Amino acid sequence: MSALNIGVDATCWWNNRGFGRFTRELLQAILQLDSDHRFCFFVDQPMDVFADHPAVSVVQVSTGRPTTEAAVADGNRSPLDMLRMGRAVARAPLDLMFFPAVYSWFPVPGRVPTMLTVHDAIAEHFPHLIFPSWRSRLLWGLKMKLAVATCDRVLTVSNAAREEIVEYIGVPSERIDVTSEAPGDIFQPVSSAERRQQARANAGLPAQPPLLVYVGGLAPHKNLHGLLAGFERALQQSDLGGAVLALVGDFKGAGFYSDAQSLLDRVNGSDALRGRVFFTGYVSDDDLVALYSDAMAAAMPSFSEGFGLPAVEAMACGAPVLSSDRGSLPEVVGEGGLYFDPESSDAIARSIVSLASDSRLRDTLADKARERAAGFTWERAARSTLQHLEALAAA
Repeated sequence: MSALNIGVDATCWWNNRGFGRFTRELLQAILQLDSDHRFCFFVDQPMDVFADHPAVSVVQVSTGRPTTEAAVADGNRSPLDMLRMGRAVARAPLDLMFFPAVYSWFPVPGRVPTMLTVHDAIAEHFPHLIFPSWRSRLLWGLKMKLAVATCDRVLTVSNAAREEIVEYIGVPSERIDVTSEAPGDIFQPVSSAERRQQARANAGLPAQPPLLVYVGGLAPHKNLHGLLAGFERALQQSDLGGAVLALVGDFKGAGFYSDAQSLLDRVNGSDALRGRVFFTGYVSDDDLVALYSDAMAAAMPSFSEGFGLPAVEAMACGAPVLSSDRGSLPEVVGEGGLYFDPESSDAIARSIVSLASDSRLRDTLADKARERAAGFTWERAARSTLQHLEALAAA
């Protein structure tokens, strides 16, 4: 097809959560494809990473607060800032507009065809676990309704997410396209014992015990209280070889609803968990890769995930996944892990004990995990996404 001018909302480029990583990895992968398309990135912070790229122009819009500070669960974006973003898009000669996350959506004036990425319907499925107040729940609901009503196509990241979007947001299935996510190139097994030990030290973890690691937000829907209950029950059945559990994630939640304090209180109030559960805070990707490589497993106990990027990143490093059987996780993890009912602490405990006590099982699952992760690449996600964008432009 002929070359397109594709506008991209890149205001969540700087976000440290999953949709920020999705935005960065996907856009960089799309730009590596062989195409004649041109891209205009709309941002509200200085962006120089693409300063010399011949296919990219960057439009920086002056706003009162960057999206990464304003569009959080306990705040909201200024209507004036959203209007400024929309006006900037209206002035550009675009063939279509792409939003990598509904999180940073703003109204687009005129009739520029628009594709909106909705990563999941967790906020609609479990609103009481996502929003700290009725006000934030109301504002999110209004934004989501307006966003999906005014876009031409919805993009999501798994078949499971598409089903939840249909059920809980009400978007017809035929309006939804599916792409994928993938581990970045950095996520590969780390063989260096010295590097693994340094990563443990940097994260404040003990040097020797077997490691079970959770990576992600500390929000209620991540079911970390369930994971702690399962870990505590597992410790009642077995010493687990002295295994420790690391909860890796921003303690403050980056402005999103966080269970951090109640989780910390639970650990400190339990003789079994105290000294066996560690809160590391944010961990760099370099250290994260080493921790995954050093872990006997990564835990994903969520009630729902749109994709579950930490699972596939862990698998790429050779870590099996102790996984909830809900949402997209079975679709993503495949045979690379053990599954449990996230609402059953007994089931979580059984999976932990099984993995900790059976080295042959761990090795088998690690091999399957690496094989499964190899099927997810950002190049494949980029090709899929670009095909969907081209189909929208041709419609």
